[in-house]
Amino acid sequence: MLKLYGFCISNYYNKIKLALLEKGVPFEEVFVRPSQEADVLQHSPLGKVPYLVTDAGALSESHPIAEYLEDAFPDVPLMPADPFARAKCRELIQYLELHIELVARRLYPQAYFGAPADPLVNAEVKPLLTRNLNRLKALVRFDPYIGGDTFTQADCAAWVHLPLVARATQQVFGEDLVAAALGGDTVRDYLTRIGERPHARRVADDRKREIKAAAPKAV
Repeated sequence: MLKLYGFCISNYYNKIKLALLEKGVPFEEVFVRPSQEADVLQHSPLGKVPYLVTDAGALSESHPIAEYLEDAFPDVPLMPADPFARAKCRELIQYLELHIELVARRLYPQAYFGAPADPLVNAEVKPLLTRNLNRLKALVRFDPYIGGDTFTQADCAAWVHLPLVARATQQVFGEDLVAAALGGDTVRDYLTRIGERPHARRVADDRKREIKAAAPKAV
């Protein structure tokens, strides 16, 4: 059985978890946080999560893990069959992760972990993220899914990344840059639509439980 290592608060872990559930692939979840310990580094060279342990060996980084799942378990595809449409799906995922989530990630220490405001970071991130979100409009469709009429790996990515980016920008800038660029009603309806899928509900519920368990206990 496949073993997925990571933790349920991680958006990249949840991207892969949702894909596994949607594809109906049996897997075991193993809790682990990013680490430089030897038992993590032997599977993930930078000590990052998620990583996936298969009978053939370990895979790290969410994008190749997602690609492996498509190749190894084709019965329930989450990528289009047409080569160009498949490439467009990959393009959308890469744009979401490289030009949206990775840019916004610089805000996360302030937004989620209590770090002090960093005016230099904020001055760099806001215009870049605003531009990239506005350019994202050329790639998304929300018809009804982010890439068109079929649920794909792009939805697994968008559903975990967009809310995190939106909350971070609201927290740091006092404005939801995702809603401003893509339309608040459009994004809300889309996230609700995905969130109503049974497997997405399981991912969300597991994430809430882990957040609650990790919260400091009142004395």
